[in-house]
Amino acid sequence: MSALVSEVGTRTAVAAANLVKVYGKGDTAVRALDGVSVAFEAGKFTAIMGPSGSGKSTMMHCLAGLDNVDGGAVQIGGTEITSLGDKDLTKLRRDRIGFVFQAFNLLPTLSAEANILLGLELAGRKPDRQWFDTIVDVLGLRDRLRHKPTELSGGQQQRVACARALVAKPDVVFADEPTGNLDSRSGAEVLDFLRMSVRKLGQTVIMVTHDPVAASYADRVVLMADGHLAGEIDNPTADSVLSALKHLGA
Repeated sequence: MSALVSEVGTRTAVAAANLVKVYGKGDTAVRALDGVSVAFEAGKFTAIMGPSGSGKSTMMHCLAGLDNVDGGAVQIGGTEITSLGDKDLTKLRRDRIGFVFQAFNLLPTLSAEANILLGLELAGRKPDRQWFDTIVDVLGLRDRLRHKPTELSGGQQQRVACARALVAKPDVVFADEPTGNLDSRSGAEVLDFLRMSVRKLGQTVIMVTHDPVAASYADRVVLMADGHLAGEIDNPTADSVLSALKHLGA
């Protein structure tokens, strides 16, 4: 694993080496990931795309420590997470990884502010109020902090989820279909923020999406097919992504 990191340089935020994930056994076994090696540069916005069943969501779950691997290794910020025990892995996910999912996963009884700060509170950590204020103002949530999720639009709820993901200053934010439940306008607002968090706040974002327009907000697109890497696109446009997906049979 260290060889992979030294190859791609010290600015690597997340790296995988020979990653294997198998579902099922015997004749019904499916190799969702079949020896995948890939690195994600710190301070960049990367989208992972591919046809249904290509392994893109499985790869994200393994990179984020949400799923065990059957072979290979994953490293986040210099820590090999595939060798960690459950307790250490839970702590790493809490302290060093941010998550934004298609479902907003907000607690309905808490205000927007309490939802944003919940992870820090559970970890016994005090928020950096200046950083909190920066995120809240950038996301336009200042006048929504006392509102509960049911009093917010879908786009506002996802912006609260983005703030929650960033408030702990994680090494990386994983976004799994973050615009899947949003209309096009709200989706664009969330994607604008994710891109801005990379370019102005120095965040690292890795996003799984099926949408070529969403992928066009990224600096780089990693393409997957049948559990393998199938290419990549730098400075993607919606058209270049759509063309690549057509070649993959998506």
